[in-house]
Amino acid sequence: MQRKFPFLTNYRLVCLLWIAVAAFCWQVKFKPNRYNNYVIFKQAYYHAKAQTNMYKLYPTEYEDCFYYGPVFSTLVAPFSLLPDGWGFFFWQLVNAVFLLWAIHLLPVSDKIKMFVLLFTSIEYANTMHNIQINTAITACIILSFVFVERGKDVWATLFIVLGTMVKLYPIIGLAFFMFSKNKGKFAWSAFMWAGVFFVLPMLVTNPHYAIQSYGDWFAALSNKNAMNVGFDASQDISFMGVCRKLVNNPYLPNTPFLLFGALVFGLPLFRFNQYDSLQFRLRMLASALLTVVLFSTGSEHPTYVIAVTGAMLWIFLQENYFSRRNIVLLVLLLVITGLGLTDAFPKVIREDIISDYVLKAWPCIIVWFLIAYEMFFGKFTSNSRTEFSLPEPENWPFGGAKADARL
Repeated sequence: MQRKFPFLTNYRLVCLLWIAVAAFCWQVKFKPNRYNNYVIFKQAYYHAKAQTNMYKLYPTEYEDCFYYGPVFSTLVAPFSLLPDGWGFFFWQLVNAVFLLWAIHLLPVSDKIKMFVLLFTSIEYANTMHNIQINTAITACIILSFVFVERGKDVWATLFIVLGTMVKLYPIIGLAFFMFSKNKGKFAWSAFMWAGVFFVLPMLVTNPHYAIQSYGDWFAALSNKNAMNVGFDASQDISFMGVCRKLVNNPYLPNTPFLLFGALVFGLPLFRFNQYDSLQFRLRMLASALLTVVLFSTGSEHPTYVIAVTGAMLWIFLQENYFSRRNIVLLVLLLVITGLGLTDAFPKVIREDIISDYVLKAWPCIIVWFLIAYEMFFGKFTSNSRTEFSLPEPENWPFGGAKADARL
């Protein structure tokens, strides 16, 4: 019997679920006028156009402050020029589709993509409900990896530089330089895009204001970093934050942890004999997605869509997705990391246990160490069964075509 809707595979249904979540979050936030973060984004364009400091407090317009790079004021312009209802709706939709596209381009089977999307849905909903740009930041990191894999270094560096000049996290994509087959092109294109995006805000305003805004941005980030550290801060859901809680010292310095994180992440890149393995390279991507969140004092509840995407990618790269260990990790990631700071838990548990001990970060820290162990000691080969010998497309229970050298 033929399927009534042959175009609907499980993978595509999960993609539609993500679109539905974006639309639902828009509807929940817009009608009761609870879309403060979108107003912050929108007003960045108008502040740049008026040449007023984007990083000051504007209590008559919105709560909190704007903390993204000056280039963001240009990127948000198409949304800002629309009425709030439509601008906010398309903002949510574009952020959802951008990450869907990035995951779709990963060199893995549709089955793995489906599982990554499905098991990342809670964190994705968290960031969409909080109207954040973390989906786009996740997409920039993934796309920088994808285009290096495809030998399109100019496109890879576009997403590294653009993402970095919006929010610093995608700078970790520079690690994929090591996998590039044309390192010269990677280097010059990175400088080219840095120049392009440096001057892009000048389309909205003038050169003097744009240059001054970069200084204002770094000053705002420095102040924010100082505010993030401390037991009363809502951010710092990080490796450092966990350690500060465990030793009961809010002033534990960041530098030793940042050096430790850089070493653990970076040293496997010296295993040049493993570069031929797609499994090794994909683990480096998963590690990058986790590292930028776990070693940032600015990490907060909605930021974890970045880290959890990396954790889920690593889990579903395993030959046995649902081993006992992986099932335990999935439960921890879904329940503690995903739901721990939501209304799924009573307030007393959420605030006095999960928040107080920074438990949201713990499952991701465990996965990060497991990936690091594999990256240091694992032996990956370019002709492993899971890497190059796929069943034919019609034999996949979840649909999707086979591609050369895909998992």
